[in-house]
Amino acid sequence: MVFANPTYLYLLVLLIPLIGWYIWKLRKSQASLQVSSSQAFDAPGTNSFRVYLRHVPFVLRMIAIALIIVVLARPQSTNSWQNSSTEGIDIMLVMDISGSMLAQDLKPNRLEAAKDVASSFINGRPNDNIGLVVFSGESFTQCPLTTDHTVLLNLFKDIQSGMIDDGTAIGLGLANAVSRIKDSQAKSKVIILLTDGSNNMGEIAPVTAAEIAKTFGVRVYTIGVGTRGEAPYPFQTAFGVQYQNVKVDIDEPTLKQIASLTGGQYFRATDNASLKGIYAEIDQMEKTKISVQEFSKKQEEYKNWALLIFALLLVEILLRNTLLRNIP
Repeated sequence: MVFANPTYLYLLVLLIPLIGWYIWKLRKSQASLQVSSSQAFDAPGTNSFRVYLRHVPFVLRMIAIALIIVVLARPQSTNSWQNSSTEGIDIMLVMDISGSMLAQDLKPNRLEAAKDVASSFINGRPNDNIGLVVFSGESFTQCPLTTDHTVLLNLFKDIQSGMIDDGTAIGLGLANAVSRIKDSQAKSKVIILLTDGSNNMGEIAPVTAAEIAKTFGVRVYTIGVGTRGEAPYPFQTAFGVQYQNVKVDIDEPTLKQIASLTGGQYFRATDNASLKGIYAEIDQMEKTKISVQEFSKKQEEYKNWALLIFALLLVEILLRNTLLRNIP
């Protein structure tokens, strides 16, 4: 709440002499004619509530005067917003959702751990355009580049293994992301590709997709997810899902080549902590400069105050002419 004419608020000082005059008058007032009365023999407290209420009209009058002064000062509410323009980073997240991402060497599994860490990464970059591509045997765009991160995070929650045919089409996922970001006018274009396997499906080889990314000036960070050695993989059996330790097979040479070709970097995440550290490191490497312009819109708020003044004066008049009426 702000005031267009705040100097009028100094008039509130006038309430002090008014209150002083009321107290002085109350002390000086005496009855001009005294008569005997049996009131002292009445039950105590019969009309005591009127004694306490006799000052209410004056209090209401003072509050009303104070509010009139506030209205003269023109109270206003301010709606402000910011128009942020970035020099600009556009980021496409490319996430493997194949069946092997349900392995439990990361907790609760690789896919859920990747979703949680990526969501925190998104929340930490409110001014960037971020999109999402998922892949397994095929690839599709879950969310195009957007600054509406609420929508993006809601779509993140919907990701689950089995949405599309199983497999690992790294090249197809990367090429899909490049097609989404290549026409961006951003100063920097980045792809973060996360997978736990080797390319075994799709018509586009991973290195070919990396060369396309390089052509359009897209930098690719690659992340291999999985412990070293063996990890518990889920298998569907007649008795339900059973977990069996299987050797972790990540095509690290190809992921390193993709990163090297495009000017990015390769990372290996063997547990939840290292995965968080990788995203934190990428976050530090890819920072933007932001120029912010502030705008504000003011709206007059005197109406509610005026209605309150009217209500106070109405209550005062009613009290003076009914419950607290004086007989001349």
